Amino acid sequence: MTVTTIRTANTFASVSAPARSATAEQRRRDALARLSARVMPLPGRPVYVEGSAARRGYVEAAAARRMPTLAPVEPVAPELPRPALTDREVEVLRTWLMVDSKPACGQELHISLGTVNTHLTRIRAKYAEIGRPASTKAALVARAIQDDIIDIEEL
Repeated sequence: MTVTTIRTANTFASVSAPARSATAEQRRRDALARLSARVMPLPGRPVYVEGSAARRGYVEAAAARRMPTLAPVEPVAPELPRPALTDREVEVLRTWLMVDSKPACGQELHISLGTVNTHLTRIRAKYAEIGRPASTKAALVARAIQDDIIDIEEL
């Protein structure tokens, strides 16, 4: 058995390895419990989690401070600026997102690979102009979903 001497609050104590690991495990569990119970409000938003212990704790703390509780706030997504894509650009973008590659997109629409690249370059430029750059396919997927160009179930 390994015995380790540790210093705690100006005293020395001998702790065996199993006891040390048990206390370390207990401290870890306590820290995880504190972390999971923690509620961090967003700036300008009230702390509100429906039916949770965090909500009950917030209500009790507010009552103790004699403060009114805040009503739940429905999250409102900010209105994002949308690029002025042409119908053909939307068609190329949707097709490219649904097929495996740019050549497959070209074959599907009966256009050349260069034309597909030109459309995608112009789409990316239009998104960059409005402050929503999309330099990768994943970013274009996100932009297309945000702008209701394509639905996630279609992918």
